[in-house]
Amino acid sequence: MAYEGQERATGIATVPPVVGPGYTPRSVNEKISAIVLTHPTSRGWLVGFGISFLLLLLLLYSVVYLFAVGLGIWGINQPVGWGFDIINFVWWIGIGHAGTLISAILLLLRQEWRTSINRFAEAMTLFAVACAGIFPLIHLGRPWFFYWLLPYPNVMGMWPQFRSPLVWDVFAVSTYATVSLLFWYVGLIPDLAALRDRSRSRVGRVLYGMLAMGWRGSARHWARYQTAYLLLAGLATPLVVSVHTVVSFDFAVGIIPGWHATIFPPYFVAGAIFAGFAMVLLIAIPLRKFYQLEDFITLRHLDNMAKVLLATGLVVAYGYMMETFMAWYSGSPYEHYAVITNRMTGPYAPLYWGLILCNVVTPQLLWSRRARVNVPLLFGVALVVSVGMWLERFMIIVMSLHRDFLPSAWGMYYPTVWDYTTYIGTIGLFLSLLFLFVRFLPMISIFEMQELVAEEEHGAPRRAATETAPAAEAVRVSG
Repeated sequence: MAYEGQERATGIATVPPVVGPGYTPRSVNEKISAIVLTHPTSRGWLVGFGISFLLLLLLLYSVVYLFAVGLGIWGINQPVGWGFDIINFVWWIGIGHAGTLISAILLLLRQEWRTSINRFAEAMTLFAVACAGIFPLIHLGRPWFFYWLLPYPNVMGMWPQFRSPLVWDVFAVSTYATVSLLFWYVGLIPDLAALRDRSRSRVGRVLYGMLAMGWRGSARHWARYQTAYLLLAGLATPLVVSVHTVVSFDFAVGIIPGWHATIFPPYFVAGAIFAGFAMVLLIAIPLRKFYQLEDFITLRHLDNMAKVLLATGLVVAYGYMMETFMAWYSGSPYEHYAVITNRMTGPYAPLYWGLILCNVVTPQLLWSRRARVNVPLLFGVALVVSVGMWLERFMIIVMSLHRDFLPSAWGMYYPTVWDYTTYIGTIGLFLSLLFLFVRFLPMISIFEMQELVAEEEHGAPRRAATETAPAAEAVRVSG
């Protein structure tokens, strides 16, 4: 906070620090753990969690009514057999990509600025995947047969169709969720031990102690921890590319005009990171404000995330351009009509131009450093990008399906109130899990911040992750 005020007063743009001045390993431990252990539950937290829980109950009611009545309560029809359900599935899966990217890839690249945001970004990944997994299951029509998608023993004479990308989704998403959960939990273990040692409640000491799995901070513990953490980071890194690539195959392997495009895999991956970083900003900015974490989530973090948002936004814009160019260059009247004529002048044209405004035009503000460090403006840009990425999924799915090869098969898609309540309910699920995470677990990695502060305090350069076990042990003892 002192740095931000100094920069505003002088008007001189300098490189912001990763962590504010004046902190020691002990004060870092006290500040972060106090949010969980000693701070009373604020009225703002209660109001936010109450609203989120009401939205979660709306999801529960919508799903129960869906099971009782059937898929007819949704707006899906022929030819639009996929609607809000698959739109929201792809949107939520994309949001989860930034957490893995920040935690795994930036760890392997030894980027210091990931330290303050990796913990809640990892949690965001898990919550987003949980929301995404709901939609394919309830879209099955008979969700109690979901296990037919799994390669269980052939007792019924039926196996999954392994050539179907929908089955590939099951493997990709389940693997992604499992590795992300392990990566998040392993990173939490030293902090859970810190909460165990500082908790004044017997229940807290028991619960945090059980979750800490006997962590004592010995050199052997740190060595094994670093090995496991790096291995999981290496496993999680290719998942950033593979998961949304497999999701894009749901469309790219089809022959529907507007879907059959080889640009989809890289275009989907870039779009997922684009949407994911926008959501990280939407979470980080309120957290740093309400919990006075401006010294830990500094302008440098926001500036770097805005740069990633701009870079991935340019890749997404390139994908739009190449998709349009290839539809024209192919010479196919079906592709030309589906990708160019229908999207730009058809009945859903306002949504298409809204998507261009959100995902192509608005991120260009981030070329300016003044915009990247303007917190309210950056929050607005991130919100606009999140809306735009949802519109992109609507464009790909609904606009491609509602007008097929034959005009006699054309139709319109109109979402019903149950489409909206189910979608809004998953937002409630996401926010409810996020509020519980912030209240009962450290939202910032304590031991990594301690190590960073100790190294900056002594002027030591950042070492490789495989060499940090002794330093981390010393920090743990001093904290």
